[in-house]
Amino acid sequence: MRRILELPLIVILMGLCALMMYLPVFHAVTVRDWLSARSFFYAGTLFLTLVIFLGIATYHMKPRSLARSHLTALVAAYGLLPFMLAWPFYEAIQNTTYFNAWFEMVSSLTTTGASLFEPGRLPGSLHLWRAIVGWMGGLFIWVTAAAIMAPLNLGGFEVTSMARPGSGAKRDRVLDADAQTDPRERLLRLALQMGPVYVSLTGVLWIALVVAGEEPLIAICHAMSVLSTSGISPVEGLSQARSGLLGEAIILLFFIFAFSRKTFSPGYGMGAVRVSAVYKDIEARMAVYCIILVPSALFLRHWIGAFEVDDVADVGAALRALWGAAFTVASFLSTTGFTSAEWGGTETWSGLQTPGMVLMGLALVGGGVATTAGGVKLLRVYALYRHSHREIERLVHPNSVSGAGGSFGRHIRKQGAYIAWLFFMLYAISLAGVSAMLGATGLNFEQSMILSLSALSTAGQLAEVGGGAAIIYVQITDVAKSVLAGAMVLGRVEALALIALLNPEFWRA
Repeated sequence: MRRILELPLIVILMGLCALMMYLPVFHAVTVRDWLSARSFFYAGTLFLTLVIFLGIATYHMKPRSLARSHLTALVAAYGLLPFMLAWPFYEAIQNTTYFNAWFEMVSSLTTTGASLFEPGRLPGSLHLWRAIVGWMGGLFIWVTAAAIMAPLNLGGFEVTSMARPGSGAKRDRVLDADAQTDPRERLLRLALQMGPVYVSLTGVLWIALVVAGEEPLIAICHAMSVLSTSGISPVEGLSQARSGLLGEAIILLFFIFAFSRKTFSPGYGMGAVRVSAVYKDIEARMAVYCIILVPSALFLRHWIGAFEVDDVADVGAALRALWGAAFTVASFLSTTGFTSAEWGGTETWSGLQTPGMVLMGLALVGGGVATTAGGVKLLRVYALYRHSHREIERLVHPNSVSGAGGSFGRHIRKQGAYIAWLFFMLYAISLAGVSAMLGATGLNFEQSMILSLSALSTAGQLAEVGGGAAIIYVQITDVAKSVLAGAMVLGRVEALALIALLNPEFWRA
């Protein structure tokens, strides 16, 4: 293991991807899908051989800065790995272009979940591969957020850090991100600590869904999609799942891992200590408030109108609509993108012409820092809220001095809110830029805005429910798909990380 860590990070990631290609082989052989089995076996063997040669050639490479090289590898992974991951997919499906296969893998690896293919068009082994790639992308984010982004004060950690984003590491009680620690050692330690947790949670959810009545293949794909927030499904979402409302209730419980890193980060222990940490976590509490308030608003809007027309008898329909709203709100807030089987009733119940706009706003907010969720992140929204609250107080009492929250509270209201506002502006500029480029390809304003937001927030399912009519990815041009692929990578890596990577001071360090 120590010798493997001497290799460049991108070579290690290529080796892991090559090994994962053998997993669909076992499923394909079981169901006698020989074409898929050969495609993945040959591709896995070819790329594994290539990785061995690359490992030999790059074994003695020693970059000037390991932290900088790892951040570069993080960006390069999303640019290079999809070309490798798309090859067996392209060979197995045979009736598509390599470009479409590449777009599918970019979408899966960034946990966006935007698909060009109807579920019935792909065999089960290819659905499993899409889910595996999304699942690997989620694990990659879990580990690199703690091992690479946190020491550089990026990925949301800059809101609570006293240091400048990208300028160096800070100590973190939870992540133990010490600037003096070898990045390779930190990467290995956190991978060994967080990897088994990620795998175990996926296994528990898989077994729970099978017990609820789901088919094993669909259950494992949904389990991997929930933990990675990719929303990839071998069927048309949860509306076609056999587990029903029980399966949705089980999945809802696992959304908590996309709202707070304190549910899985090393350093909090288990049992009552971890539960207490999650209960006190700002991001988890904000997520709970959103899950309570937004469905209540959708529900009460119809309920008040129903009293006016004396139509309040169907309590069962009301409860189903409330459940559909609560589950779907939690799903899009975590940027997973699963819609409840009762969401259609919720749309009718709310009386809104475009309830998908609510889901777009939730996906924009996103989940927690250092989780697999995309979006702006709840911690940044909280920093802006605290700053706004303080400014309103000063309008009433201009000479007041606030000490609420101690030094952490003062930092969040000032420096934290400042850097959160900068990120929000970068996000808005990125949204405007991607929308303009999509508009230049022939898409109208509504389609451009929905697709831009779905890519930047890594919630590809917004294309289906965000507007008045569903947007079909396969119907847009290849140029638009290329723009969306770039936006997916930008939304996953985040603009601040790219700016830090392009900063001359970062390279001179």
